[in-house]
Formats: sequence, structure tokens, C-alpha cells
Amino acid sequence: MILPDLLQDNLKVVFCGTAASAISAREGAYYANPTNAFWRTLHHIGLTPHQLKPQDFRQLLNYDIGLTDIAKHAKGNDSDLSKTDFDADSLRRKIERFQPGYLAFTSKKGASGFFAIPTRKISYGLQSQKIGTTRFYVLTSPSGAARGYWDESIWQDLADAVGKLSDS
Repeated sequence: MILPDLLQDNLKVVFCGTAASAISAREGAYYANPTNAFWRTLHHIGLTPHQLKPQDFRQLLNYDIGLTDIAKHAKGNDSDLSKTDFDADSLRRKIERFQPGYLAFTSKKGASGFFAIPTRKISYGLQSQKIGTTRFYVLTSPSGAARGYWDESIWQDLADAVGKLSDS
């Protein structure tokens, strides 16, 4: 395992990356590349009261947010990964065990590996599939390498949905 899971019961949302980047693996922290928009976006959309640093990722539990990856034993860019790096069964067991309100894939590639459908057939936003009470979201990648596809409004839609969990 490159990065430890950040999971516990009663999380509002768990963000699921594809695999740790080389920089994240070296730093031992999620979304550690300075060009990655993850930490800035979490704050900007209102899921954290201030911008956390990658090395402070464990503090996300204070805000009912978790982290994992679908390829826990691989590192590198999405394009470097093979189908055998993805462990959808393990991720499914984690979802069944912890039942977060939402599991949000931070790329179409991760969602594709989980749902076993081509990335071109996956749309951004809320998905129709559920496991127990957990709903799925697919977000645009916060990676600097995917900046051409970036759309913060999809992240804001997720934050709004997560906020509604608090209201109920």
C-alpha cells in the first residue's frame, strides 16, 4: 500500500483517487503535487474551513471526509497504470464496510476501473449506481496534467449534495 486509507464510519464523503502520484508516494501524502487543485478546491467549495496542506490529510476526518485509491499498490500517472493495478473488489468491500454518504472518484479513470466500463461512457456528476446507502460521484481530475478538463462546478455540486446530508 502506497498511501494509507483514511476511512471510518459515518463519513459524508470519501474521495477516491486512481493511484498515488510519484510525488504523493515520495511525500507520503495524498494530492501532494503543488499543481494539483485538490486541497485548494476542498476549501473553495466549502468542505474545509481553511486550505489544508497535503501532509495534514488526516485532519480531513475532522470534517467527515475520507480518502482512498482504487489502485492502492501502484503509483504514477493514470496513463501508467494497467487494468491489473485496479482493485475494485477491495474498494467495494471498503464501501460496504464504512457506508459513506458519497464515494467521489477524482477521475473518470478511477470510476472506469471500478464500474468496469470505458471512460468515454462515464459522465461527470452523480451516478445511478449505489452500494447500500452510498451514492457515487465522478469528478473532474484535480491533477495539473488534466487541467484541460477541469470544472470546479462539478465539485461544487458534490459539496452541495454533501451539505444536504448534514441538513437531514
